[in-house]
Amino acid sequence: MDLRSAFDRQVLNRLLAALERVQNELTPDELLGLLAPGAHLPLLTVRRATVILHRVRAVAVFFAVLTPLWIMVDALILPRPLWFMLAGARLMATAAFVLLARFCQGKTRNDDAQRALAFVIGIPIAFFVTSQLLSVGYPAGAAVEALTTGYAFLPFVILAGLSVFPLTAVEGAALAFPVLLVQLAVGLLHARGFSWASYLGMLWLLVLISGVSTLAAMSQLGVMMALVRQATRDDLTGCFTRRSGEELLNIHLHNAQRHGMRLVVVFIDLDDFKEINDTFGHEAGDQVLARFARGVRGSLRDEDVLVRWGGEEFVLMLPNTGWTAAKGVVERLCAGGLGLRPDGRPVTASFGIAECPGDGAIDWKRLVDVADRRMYRAKQAGKDRYIGCDDELPATALTARQFG
Repeated sequence: MDLRSAFDRQVLNRLLAALERVQNELTPDELLGLLAPGAHLPLLTVRRATVILHRVRAVAVFFAVLTPLWIMVDALILPRPLWFMLAGARLMATAAFVLLARFCQGKTRNDDAQRALAFVIGIPIAFFVTSQLLSVGYPAGAAVEALTTGYAFLPFVILAGLSVFPLTAVEGAALAFPVLLVQLAVGLLHARGFSWASYLGMLWLLVLISGVSTLAAMSQLGVMMALVRQATRDDLTGCFTRRSGEELLNIHLHNAQRHGMRLVVVFIDLDDFKEINDTFGHEAGDQVLARFARGVRGSLRDEDVLVRWGGEEFVLMLPNTGWTAAKGVVERLCAGGLGLRPDGRPVTASFGIAECPGDGAIDWKRLVDVADRRMYRAKQAGKDRYIGCDDELPATALTARQFG
């Protein structure tokens, strides 16, 4: 009992230390993302799915090699009919692991990752249940007892394996629950030969292992969140970098085309920005960029994405938005003000708006190119305006009126 209490305290201390470390490294939104995957950004979702699929494939290959090798051990210690049936079950599990490894190859979608996780847990659970059912029909003996005892450790291996994957708390609990349920059912199956006191202690140990494994998985996910944020965000403005923006454009355009939805891209160029740098210095220009980006991001929906494309150029992605709604977004941004120049005058910008599928762009590069060309036309037409799908040239001088 003292050993168990010491183990419980050690687990609790590790939980508290890990939670404190995660809390210090992540933003409040990212902390929520550790609980359930619904709040994850598309870029993180794709990268996490890719990591999960790669690791599931590695685990599947590992077990596809080891599982049939154990047939020889079964042949040495078990009666012939029993080891022969177990050999068949092992070969079926091996084939399932091979198919799983092939399924994971080249996949990057989140739903594929979730399926792969379900199978990498489900295959060993199915084999565990099969082995226990096969042993029930045989009289108690040293060989069958060795089988029952040896295979009883398989749930521990499964639950410990959860720590390999970057998972949320909900996912960890969902994957651990069927393992615990099967372990409880096996206890009922062998009720006559089990000491329930020790068996409940084993169940409690499984619960602790699933908790620690889930925490380790959440810790992996937290590190991935921090790395993705650092690698994908522009230090000055807090916007996505161009490289990460290109990935997001590809993801959003693919989703729009697959689900028959609209996607709007707005190319933004701040007017006369070179004049700010030349007159007031680059530090003043940096402050203008930071205030502009902060103001725009504060006016967007959670699913909208602002990318610093380069210098004073920005790309705004508006998923599930049409041309008419995009005009309203641009006009609202201008009406709210884009910030002030060092001399107190309002910052203005030229906007080019492109829509998928309305503009017929088949990839994100062409969509951005359409928006870029329209932005230049707006610039040539007098700046402080937008051009969109119907080639309108309204003077969006609401910015000047707001601060006039």
